[in-house]
Amino acid sequence: MTPRPALKEAAPEAAREGAHRAAGGLDLDKLYTARLHAARARPYLATALFALHCVESRTVPTMAVDRHWRCYVSPAFVDHTPVEELAGVWVHEVSHLLRDHHGRSDRVARERGLTGPGERLRMNIAADLEINDDIYGDGLARPEGAVAPASLGLPEGELMEDYLRQFRLGPLTQGLVWLDCGSGADGLDREWELGPDGAYGLSAQERDAVRFRVAQGIAGRPGDAPQGWRRWAEEAFHPPQPWRELLGAAVRAATSGSGAGQDYSYGRPARRSAGVPGAVLPSLRRRPPRVAVVIDTSGSVSDTELGSALLEVAAISRTVGGRRDLVSVIACDAAAPTVHPLCRAEDIPLVGGGGTDLRTGFATALRTRPRPDVVVVLTDGQTPWPAARPPCRTVVGLFLRPRPHASSVEDDPDYEPDVPPDWARVVVIE
Repeated sequence: MTPRPALKEAAPEAAREGAHRAAGGLDLDKLYTARLHAARARPYLATALFALHCVESRTVPTMAVDRHWRCYVSPAFVDHTPVEELAGVWVHEVSHLLRDHHGRSDRVARERGLTGPGERLRMNIAADLEINDDIYGDGLARPEGAVAPASLGLPEGELMEDYLRQFRLGPLTQGLVWLDCGSGADGLDREWELGPDGAYGLSAQERDAVRFRVAQGIAGRPGDAPQGWRRWAEEAFHPPQPWRELLGAAVRAATSGSGAGQDYSYGRPARRSAGVPGAVLPSLRRRPPRVAVVIDTSGSVSDTELGSALLEVAAISRTVGGRRDLVSVIACDAAAPTVHPLCRAEDIPLVGGGGTDLRTGFATALRTRPRPDVVVVLTDGQTPWPAARPPCRTVVGLFLRPRPHASSVEDDPDYEPDVPPDWARVVVIE
């Protein structure tokens, strides 16, 4: 008996929707069919896809998202785009939000002094390159006009921060000036966005919950997701460590001293050039600090702790603005023969397994040229420490375990490892 009132209420709604379409409005049936296709092709992203709220917009060129998880959609774009390609656009836009491209763009802009719409367009393109290299195929069509790394002569598998350093706006990007994925891609608010106080936005807690559910889905079915998504899920599951905030503070302190982390640049002439007619004087520009990471690979460090150390290396790279060329890694047990430049954290060979003497790791780090501004040590603490303070900042990430093991000395019940020296900033990684 109750269905009749429901049908009476639904009929006017259906009539309004039909009138809206007749007037050239947004084809929600087609748009939602495409979303369902996207969820079937990428089931681990379904939670995020259905968390987006659609907002019709005739200002948006195609589809775009804001940082509050609203999706702005052009009716004309939906009308002329096949459902299969629309599904790919759905996945593309939600990928910007899951990978926090808006927050990362804001950080890069602050750290590298990038301002203006041109630089934000570059960030949008770089974010697209990070997404588009591995999300299509296997039932998901690549949308027309989707930019790929190969189209700019760039390698696949890089992060947004890496791509941003490898290209400038020019002939190869002239065809991308229309690109606008919204503030969810580059962090720059648009006039057509509803803003933080508008309707239908997700709170910070709701956004975190969506990311966690997606990461759960990827971890539960690891064979179904590309490597980029699996790496993202591992980092999403890794609990936030307060030590990362400490490292950030130490890194900032390392470059705050007079002359530290500074160099002259003609990219932005000094203001005093106005007082010297006919001459252009360089200005002092801060550079991100160089960081040497010493990882304890002795037998007393577990595989789980080594895996955690690699995640911390990736976090350190982001701390210095994604400049992997400024991060070097040294695997050390009782010896530290090689300094490895950071390419990918997962490619670092963590060779070791013997006793522990991180003094050799410190010595190797300080011999590198240019010398690091910060030395970061990831260890269980069962090591002798240098007798003298190194000539740079030192941060120790200490893996906490109940008791030592794995070597004849450390198995001695009377063995007491040296505590980290007071000149190092120490935080426990649990």
